[in-house]
Amino acid sequence: MQVYIVWGTAIPKNGAEKNYLEYLFPRPALLVTCLYAGSMSLIGWAAGNSLVFGEYILKAFLSEEPSPLVLKFTAFLGITLSVLIHGSAVEFGLRVQNVLGVFKLIVLAIVAATGFVALQYGIPSSSDLVEDRWRGHENFRDVWQGSIFSASSMCLALYSVLWSFVGFSNANYALSEVRDPARTIRLAGPLAVAVVAALYLFTNIAYFASASKQEIMDSGRLVVALLMKNIWGEKVERWVDFGVACSSLGSVLAMVFAQGRINQELGKEGVLPWSKFWASNRPFDAPLAGHSLHWFICVLIIFFAPAGDAYNLVINLASWPLTVVNAVISFGLIYLYFAPSSRSSEHQHYRWHHQSTTTLICTLFFGIANVFLFIAPLVKPPPGAEPYERLPYWTHAAVGWALFGLGGIWWVFGRRRNVDRNEESVVMITPSKL
Repeated sequence: MQVYIVWGTAIPKNGAEKNYLEYLFPRPALLVTCLYAGSMSLIGWAAGNSLVFGEYILKAFLSEEPSPLVLKFTAFLGITLSVLIHGSAVEFGLRVQNVLGVFKLIVLAIVAATGFVALQYGIPSSSDLVEDRWRGHENFRDVWQGSIFSASSMCLALYSVLWSFVGFSNANYALSEVRDPARTIRLAGPLAVAVVAALYLFTNIAYFASASKQEIMDSGRLVVALLMKNIWGEKVERWVDFGVACSSLGSVLAMVFAQGRINQELGKEGVLPWSKFWASNRPFDAPLAGHSLHWFICVLIIFFAPAGDAYNLVINLASWPLTVVNAVISFGLIYLYFAPSSRSSEHQHYRWHHQSTTTLICTLFFGIANVFLFIAPLVKPPPGAEPYERLPYWTHAAVGWALFGLGGIWWVFGRRRNVDRNEESVVMITPSKL
C-alpha cells in the first residue's frame, strides 16, 4: 500500500502502473507501455470471482450440486451484469459497488463472530463424543503437520493471500476521477487495508475453529458455507451463501471498474489495436469499450479453462505478471530516491528524495518479495503440491512471459502504425469528478 501511495500522490492519474513504468522507462518510446498492455489487457481478472459468485449463488438457491455448464453460465451472467452496469452508468455502478463493499465487510464480521462462538461453545454435533464437538480445536495444535514445504507451495499460498488483498491498488487506476486524490489515498488506503486485514485474520481463525482439517480441505472454495452449516444449520447457511455471492459480485464490479480504465488509458496511448474504439467513452459517457475487452477475456476463461483449474489459473495468471511489475516499480522508487536526476528542477516536485526510511524499508521488502513470487513458479513443486489438476505447474509463468512477449512483438511490428494516427483517432476524455 505504501508503494502505491508514494506513486499515486506523485502521479495522480488514471492508469496506475502504466504511468509509473512510463515515468521510469521513457525510452524506447512506448516499449514498456506495450509490454504492460500485453500482460494486463489480456488477463481476465474478474473471471475467478465470477466463478465464486456462480458457486455461492447457486448453492444458496439449489438443493443439489449444479452442472459445470450451469455454473459457467451463472458466472457469465455475473461478469456481463457488472460490465453493463459500469459501462452504462458510472455513478450508479460506483454506488452499487460501494454498497456491496460495505456488505462484504458485514459478512466478514459475521463470519469472524461465528468463529468466536465456535471457540466458546464448540460445534453442534449429533455425536455424543466430546471430541467431535470440539474437533475444530485440533486445528490449533500442530498447525503445520502434513504441510508440504517448498518454494513453489509457499509462492502459490502467497498468490492466494495477495489475491485477497488485490483491491488495495484499485484507487490508483482511477485517481483522475477522485476528489483530492493525494489526501484520499493517504487516508483511505491504510485504513482499508488495516480493517480488511483484521477481518481476514479473524475469518481464518473462524475457519479453523468451526470445522475439522479434513472438512476444510474437502470444502474447497465453499468453506464459508461449511462454517455456517456446522454452527448455525442449513437455513442460516443459505442466507450467508447469498451474502458471499453478493460480496463476490462486489469484487467483480471493482475489478471491472479498474480494468476498464486500464484498457481505456492504453487505448488513449495508441498501443492497442483499434485504439480509437478502446479509448472511447461512447455511448454512455463511460468506458464501455474498455470494459468489453475485459469481459471478452473473462468469458473465454470461464467457458474454456479446465473446470477444476479455472479459479487457480485465474489467480496465478493474474498474480504473476503483476509481481514482475510490482518488483520493477518498487526498485524504481529506491532508484529515484538515490538518483541525482530526481533532485533536478524537472523532477523535484515529485519529491522522490523525501521518502522516509520506513517507506524505503517497505519498498525494499515489497520488491524482494515480488522477485521471489515471479521466480518460484519456475521451480518444480514436490508431489502433492501441484497447482493444477490437468495443466503443467509452469502454465501461468509461461503464459505470463508469453503475454509480455506479445506486447514486445506488437511494439516492434504494430504499434508504429497505431501510434502514427493516435492523435487523430483517439477520443480524448475529460474525466468527471466523482
